[in-house]
Amino acid sequence: MRVIPIPCLSDNYAYLVICNETRAAAVVDPSEAGPVISLIEKILSEKRGGGITIQQIWATHHHHDHVGGIEELAKRFDVPEVFGYVSDQGRIPGQNRFLNNGDSIALGKLRVDITHIPGHTLGAVAYNASRPGQDPALFTGDTLFLGGCGRIFEGTPEMMFASLEKLAALPDETRVYCGHEYTLSNLRFAAHLEPTNANIQTLKDAATRVRAEGRPTVPRTLGEERLTNPFLRTQSSELRATLGMAEYDEDLAVFTVARRAKDVFK
Repeated sequence: MRVIPIPCLSDNYAYLVICNETRAAAVVDPSEAGPVISLIEKILSEKRGGGITIQQIWATHHHHDHVGGIEELAKRFDVPEVFGYVSDQGRIPGQNRFLNNGDSIALGKLRVDITHIPGHTLGAVAYNASRPGQDPALFTGDTLFLGGCGRIFEGTPEMMFASLEKLAALPDETRVYCGHEYTLSNLRFAAHLEPTNANIQTLKDAATRVRAEGRPTVPRTLGEERLTNPFLRTQSSELRATLGMAEYDEDLAVFTVARRAKDVFK
């Protein structure tokens, strides 16, 4: 499996997912068509890398900065399948495949497991692409970011917390591909909450170097996220102390306070 991040708009990522064996390909969250089309046409023109077929488009949720390029992209490459959650029918342009939690789809020889992760929106889903012998690739949209999580627009803190717990239960080696390049700002907040967490500083330094070189910070592994992402670390004593929370407070309460704090963090 090959995954190529495609920068779009000011800080979005679309992704091109390729099954190496069959050359079947999918595009995840094409916010705008231009950069995606340019990359695909470049690959098609390469003698060794050509021959891919764009068979699917995966939408993680209905927001325009994740679906704005779907119709143009689908028309340009005659893409037969556009996936999204069943409740997003009528909100995702061109959607003709309607997913439920626990569904699995196939892209060539890749298995793609679907998890409903409401909170940011009510119809948010994650796509977990896997192949035996390869590290899984998890596309989380605006639910789980590197070092953070999305704002809660349509759902509730309870929904978002439960969704993050679903994702955090996946194996450590799972690679996280999120919807935006928010990593450095997220890690600044994480360092504020846990100033003695050396893992956060290490990851922040690495992300700073990568961005200075003009490269994406994605992906990181879920194992790294569990060591650094405050929204997966609600049991941390230092994080709770920074937020003024007690050891006996429930994890959901800590998450809710942390999410509100992030909304106003400068």
